[in-house]
Amino acid sequence: MQIVISIDDTDNLESPGTGALASQIAADLESNGWGKSGFVSRHQLLVHPDIPYTSHNSAMCFSADIDPDYLEQVINHSAGFLARESAAGSDPGLCVAVIEDLSGSDELIQFGRAAKVSILTKQSAYELARRTGVHLSEHGGTGQGVIGALAGAGLRLGGNDGRLKGQLVFAVPGAVVTAATLRDRDDVDDVRALHGESVANRELVRLGDKVKTVLLDGKSVLLVVPAEGAAAGADWQTCSRQQLKKY
Repeated sequence: MQIVISIDDTDNLESPGTGALASQIAADLESNGWGKSGFVSRHQLLVHPDIPYTSHNSAMCFSADIDPDYLEQVINHSAGFLARESAAGSDPGLCVAVIEDLSGSDELIQFGRAAKVSILTKQSAYELARRTGVHLSEHGGTGQGVIGALAGAGLRLGGNDGRLKGQLVFAVPGAVVTAATLRDRDDVDDVRALHGESVANRELVRLGDKVKTVLLDGKSVLLVVPAEGAAAGADWQTCSRQQLKKY
């Protein structure tokens, strides 16, 4: 059974971020023998004075392949974890969607996209959760995080939004490697130019200081731009944080 688990509004300015909690839930799922977790993605939502958030208003989401018999245990564990571990003053929300059971995935994806540009309500989130058949629950404070949790699930299901949590680690930072070498990594599914074309396996890529992948077509994709300046000797160079900001 394929599921996505999304959480939002679990932290404050002094606590570990929501991404750290999502990663722990993903690790717990595997250590408990319930299934296999996928990568964690970060989804930026609207930043607005009327929306309470700690620093960036982003939801965190990961996919998992689990035994259907463990679904209730996964939900209960995730809910209990958020209730215990979310920071003081946070408003944590949890969304768990069983992909094969969704009755309106397009509507859920649209909700996620809307949360990036408009102010949504808890009522609309719960109504959509009921219509689409996903689990949505709040675990402290005002529970306002259910909006972002549902939006994060929708954006993850859409497959074309968000940066993956963390950065890629290489033995030699700043090295020049082939695109084939990058595709051989477990955490990179493809290497593409920022404007969309696939990079040939033989072409050379210079690695920047902080190398991150983004979610495109449901895959972990490393985006690159034509090499210039200090990157001479390579065909491409990895994107800067600013170039990836729209993701």
